[in-house]
Amino acid sequence: MRKNTIFKGMATALVTPMTAAGVDYEALGRFIDFQLSSGINALVAVGTTGESATLSPQERNEVIRFTVERVNGRVPVIAGTGTNNTAHAISYTENACDIGADAVLVVTPYYNKATQAGLIAHFTAIADKSTKPVILYNVPSRTGCNLLPATVAELAKHPHIAALKEASGNMAQIVEIFARCGDLIDVYSGEDAITIPMMAMGAKGAISVLSNVAPAQSVAMTDAFFAGKLEDAARMQCQYLNLINDLFCEVSPAPAKAGVSAMGFGEENIRLPLIPMSEENRQRMFCRMRELGVNV
Repeated sequence: MRKNTIFKGMATALVTPMTAAGVDYEALGRFIDFQLSSGINALVAVGTTGESATLSPQERNEVIRFTVERVNGRVPVIAGTGTNNTAHAISYTENACDIGADAVLVVTPYYNKATQAGLIAHFTAIADKSTKPVILYNVPSRTGCNLLPATVAELAKHPHIAALKEASGNMAQIVEIFARCGDLIDVYSGEDAITIPMMAMGAKGAISVLSNVAPAQSVAMTDAFFAGKLEDAARMQCQYLNLINDLFCEVSPAPAKAGVSAMGFGEENIRLPLIPMSEENRQRMFCRMRELGVNV
């Protein structure tokens, strides 16, 4: 039986504005307000786009708490709680649930990775301790670990595992996920370039990097799809492709952070080992943003 849908449409995987001294909560608050005023359907705090790998445990918890309080129930807040240490992921998940997140997003283990049986054990251990819906996150290009459709189908049986953010980019794999467990689990696009193709297969929307810099435009695309205006949705998917490619022309979230900073939401501080994007790529991306009506 399918669980309750966490959100439909577009969720922004928020960048985390920073100063040299730490998280810039003033800029983060304004950025959250901007996202909400642009009609975004949900927000993800301290996902991988939010530089979760280089935030301290205290920073992770405080950014989630701040986001929950700033949003104040207007849209669902999803907390990134995944890591490659199951015990740590359980602790992050329990804290996010206590803080008041509406759901948690848990990426597959990276570097040490896992077998498919290990992935079932890992996600089951986390879901057993979660009091909020769990969204699995598959992004093998970043983790070196692919969550296969048969494994998703097994995990979908867990009462707390409600959704999958699928970012393999493999449409054959995506179709198999829907064939195996489309009646048990919601699926969200984790690849901005194929949001509408995935929605055509049944995805509920996207957890997006694009919507950091173009939230209103991203929401308009998924809204058009839900309204049955499929040609308009497909046209917008194609129209946004160049900017999507720019956002991933260097290691994410460096480009997204450059764009958000240029829009006035904090300094362009990004933590090592990531560095700011090159000037050539930056200027090309800013040109694409202006073409879509984004002020930079």
